[in-house]
Amino acid sequence: MTIHHVPDFDGLRLLVGIGRHGSIGASARAQGLTQQSASERVRSMEATTGLTLVQRGARGSTLTAAGVVVAEWGARLLEVAEEIDTAILGLRGDRDRDLVVWASMTVAETLLPRWLVLLQQRQAGEGYRPTTVSLHATNSRQVLEAVREGTATLGFVEGGEPPPGLRSQAVGSDTLVLVAAPGSPLARRRTALAPEEVAALPLTNREPGSGTREVVERALAAHALTGATPVVEHTTATAVREAVIAGSAPAFLSPRLVGRDVEAGRLVVVPTRGLDLTRAFRAVWSGPAAPPAGPVRDLVGVARQA
Repeated sequence: MTIHHVPDFDGLRLLVGIGRHGSIGASARAQGLTQQSASERVRSMEATTGLTLVQRGARGSTLTAAGVVVAEWGARLLEVAEEIDTAILGLRGDRDRDLVVWASMTVAETLLPRWLVLLQQRQAGEGYRPTTVSLHATNSRQVLEAVREGTATLGFVEGGEPPPGLRSQAVGSDTLVLVAAPGSPLARRRTALAPEEVAALPLTNREPGSGTREVVERALAAHALTGATPVVEHTTATAVREAVIAGSAPAFLSPRLVGRDVEAGRLVVVPTRGLDLTRAFRAVWSGPAAPPAGPVRDLVGVARQA
């Protein structure tokens, strides 16, 4: 069967972008095209399909009813094409099985080591050479930037909401706890701290851009509160934990990170109330709606099951 009326992939990407951004110019910029070449591509698509796809106006460009339908079909076609492209790359050699993974500090320190072991065990059991993973640990904001820029093949972040402009899938969750050194006045606290009391606490904190810090700030903002200036900021969750153990101000941390310290009496959990400190761990990537076939999908699957 000869296909005569389907635009090429570049044209479909442009059309989908017009629907998302509301103008030919914005969609063109997102794809590195000039306004003139984008307009010419729209005219070419309309000639190919025999349909008017874009309605131009003083306030921008909108898709016609036919354009909306073609863009929806085109988005599905692009997702399938991207998945096939990724699968083909995976067939071209073992070198294409390597992964560049960026992860938030909590995920990198407490979750990813086990996930990577499980991934290698699964691949070895299926007869594949285990994927070589290059891991970069940083805060959630920088992870998202790396995925958007293509520096990272796959990212893992923590926070409250799915990141805009990227594909994501929840792979777990936890609820932050406030911990203090055993000798601090807060360690003797028996009643739960109200949101106003938490906001007044100088904390040992993560740096701006951290998913842990974002969750606490969002929980306080839900009560129209802003936290006090941190006593100190650290770039890793482990550094925050060690500082609190040494006698620094209290901190919000994952129970995954401090569970053994609490059991051993090195840290004390300080009760709080009225704050939503639950956060999701998410795998993030760019491209098709489903994780690309191959090691990316394998690792996301392992993370969800683990």
